[in-house]
Amino acid sequence: MPAESFDFAAQALRDTDRDRFLATLVLPAEHRPAITALYAFNADIAAIRERVSGPQPGEIRLQWWNDALTGSGHGAVRQNPLADALLTTIEQYGLPVGTLQRLIGARRFDLYDDPMPDLETFEGYAGETASTLFQLAAMILNGGKPVEQGDAAGHLGVAQAMIGHLRAFGYVSAQGRIMLPWSILEANGVRESEIFAGQDSEGLQAALSQIVELAVKHRDDARVAIRALPPALRPAFAIIAPLEQQLKDWEAYSSSPFAPPPDRPDWRKIARLTWWTLRNR
Repeated sequence: MPAESFDFAAQALRDTDRDRFLATLVLPAEHRPAITALYAFNADIAAIRERVSGPQPGEIRLQWWNDALTGSGHGAVRQNPLADALLTTIEQYGLPVGTLQRLIGARRFDLYDDPMPDLETFEGYAGETASTLFQLAAMILNGGKPVEQGDAAGHLGVAQAMIGHLRAFGYVSAQGRIMLPWSILEANGVRESEIFAGQDSEGLQAALSQIVELAVKHRDDARVAIRALPPALRPAFAIIAPLEQQLKDWEAYSSSPFAPPPDRPDWRKIARLTWWTLRNR
């Protein structure tokens, strides 16, 4: 079943998190299925809010995953191909279950409509979600041995989360949610009612510009940290290439923060991923 489970995980990732799926294409073949399973697990829990009717069933789904990780799940957990692929990966590479549990815990924030309060909370949330994936992917590329240097994962995870939520600002606000640091928005005179009504303003533009500056700083720090890593670990961070283009596109083409620029086609992203990987061998 493991081979079939990994195939299922690859298809699930391709359908639900296209950018991370494309990023797996430049990974070494021997480690690609494991990292794909990790990313597919993340995509599944990240999409729970979209699939449930409210926070309670979302909590139940997150608890199912938590129980599956700790071995206390009810029923045949391994009959779920995504769980089977993830658990096989954990066993093969010795991934820390506690780290994955913290990722699940961070995703509970997604189920509710509370605004992201401040920058510190946002960076913590990004660290437990996006940064964790980079760190574990690097560990897999390291044959299961811990990777001491966490700066690359930490900075790139925050940059990725900021860029993603800048691009998704209109979609998320239409749901009555604020996932970017509210303290920055509020300090620029932005009101919740304006955001939920899709109303642009000078204050909103100023706040988002500050967040872009923060994303650029984290991106720049990630670049430095990635260069300091052993070449064999760098492919875990290749997604920085299309992320940089997405950031440039948001700055150049987004006439309104509620309408992100069109995404680049897959072939362009694959070209950027491939070129970046070749340059960073």
